[in-house]
Amino acid sequence: RMRGSLATLEKLCQIFPEDIGLKNDLGVAHLLLGDNKGAKKVYEEVLAVAPGNGFAKVHYGFILKSENKIAESIPYLKEGLESGEPGTDDGRFYFHLGDALQRVGDSSAYHWYELGHKRGHFASVWQRSLYNVDGLKAQPWWTPKETGYTDLVKTLERNWKTIRDEALAVMDQNTGSFIPEEENLREKGEWGQYTLWQQGKKAGNACQGVPKTCSLLERYPEATGCKRGQIKFSVMQPGTHVWPHTGPTNCRLRMHLGLVIPKQGCRIRCTDQTR
Repeated sequence: RMRGSLATLEKLCQIFPEDIGLKNDLGVAHLLLGDNKGAKKVYEEVLAVAPGNGFAKVHYGFILKSENKIAESIPYLKEGLESGEPGTDDGRFYFHLGDALQRVGDSSAYHWYELGHKRGHFASVWQRSLYNVDGLKAQPWWTPKETGYTDLVKTLERNWKTIRDEALAVMDQNTGSFIPEEENLREKGEWGQYTLWQQGKKAGNACQGVPKTCSLLERYPEATGCKRGQIKFSVMQPGTHVWPHTGPTNCRLRMHLGLVIPKQGCRIRCTDQTR
């Protein structure tokens, strides 16, 4: 149906070539089909004839950001949001403008996060997930008791050496199992990940390399079956730094079990609290 809509919009744009609204809708149709290249071409055409069009600007900035053209995306996202035109007041645009500003070291990122919160897109300045369940508790750090999964936490802590040894063995035998982080969250350094479960399903034959670890985890279907989460080994090499980021939803908690940690120099920050 979406492809049919795309064809219809393309025909209408040919019949009414001066209708900017139709062109903007055509760009959205390309985006919904995952065709960022086609959408980019459409919005370039719109901005060539209507350089002040806010709708085209935020969507063009969104596309540039997805291409990792961080600095280039900022003025389009910013000016598009400032236009206040229909279709620009979207949490995704506040999210990506703030993220882009953070990555260039501009502290005004939190101004846009605050605006996004005031407009009802974010639960708070810090909790900027866009797919949320109302009424869930939100806090930066949780104790095992607060999570309701004390048994899971204790099992992992009791068996941390077994888990560590299996992970190190996999690293030594087949470093190719640890693939680079794929969400463009690294500012610098190396960050490898070895996924065991993804969106509630086992990741291929990954458990064959770490059978004891997987056996422990299989006792807890609330973890292995979480459709919004993943279970993985994560390895950061010295000097690695990750951009500030937030998850896509508030209906999961991220648990970290440290396995090999230098005595000095490693830190993790959540909201404005560093540990």
